[in-house]
Amino acid sequence: MSATPTTGALEIRDLVKAYKPGQPVLKGISLEIAGTGLTSVIGPSGTGKSTLLRCINRLIDPTAGSIWLQHDGERVDMSVLRGAALRAQRRHIGMVFQEYNLVERLTVMENLLTGRLGYVGAWAAWRRRFPQADIDRAYELLDTVGLGAFAHQRADALSGGQRQRVGIARALMQQPRVLLADEPTSSLDPKTSVEIMTLLREQGRARGIPVVVNIHDVDLARRFSDRIIGMSGGHVVYDGDGAGLDETMLKTIYGGEDWLQ
Repeated sequence: MSATPTTGALEIRDLVKAYKPGQPVLKGISLEIAGTGLTSVIGPSGTGKSTLLRCINRLIDPTAGSIWLQHDGERVDMSVLRGAALRAQRRHIGMVFQEYNLVERLTVMENLLTGRLGYVGAWAAWRRRFPQADIDRAYELLDTVGLGAFAHQRADALSGGQRQRVGIARALMQQPRVLLADEPTSSLDPKTSVEIMTLLREQGRARGIPVVVNIHDVDLARRFSDRIIGMSGGHVVYDGDGAGLDETMLKTIYGGEDWLQ
């Protein structure tokens, strides 16, 4: 499926998130994410990788700092938005979840169309009345992710890999300017994990948008990433490509060396 590339980028400045006062999980993160390419965020559990992604799309509120989303000539600080203004900008950020976050009782097609909820009125959404263009796009995306024959199957009848493909297609239904994926392979077998990372990379390139993936598997990060961000203790301690991610740096990111044996 062809798509017109768009320019989209993130600029994160001095981002802090503390769930408890005085105990920040993110400690002044500053990053610029270019308009294309796949960026992987790696690091030990609890270092703030998921928190970073959830601050970007405002599933959680940052404690301090700014999150600038740039698209179509517009530059908006996501960190200060509320209400309708936040909803309007959030629809430009697609999100793929670790546990899929599908509505199990709905069909694959109905799950995809929920990706358009930010664009249709509440009454139309409640009645499940979507424009024909959205329905046509959903069918195209199902073909793109290899699920064209599953449109009318319930989500709870799918395998884990199929569910994650639905999750990716649903995020792409938003026509996002940035695509985030929070541990998209953690519940999948190695073969399916490679397929999902391939799909994320290919769709980012096809649409000319950046893809940011929080991932535990260092080998997958090396294989698929244009850029790798290494986090430890709430800080960025590495920012480069896979070639620079040597054993010494991995020890810095993850601490110690027993896990490398």
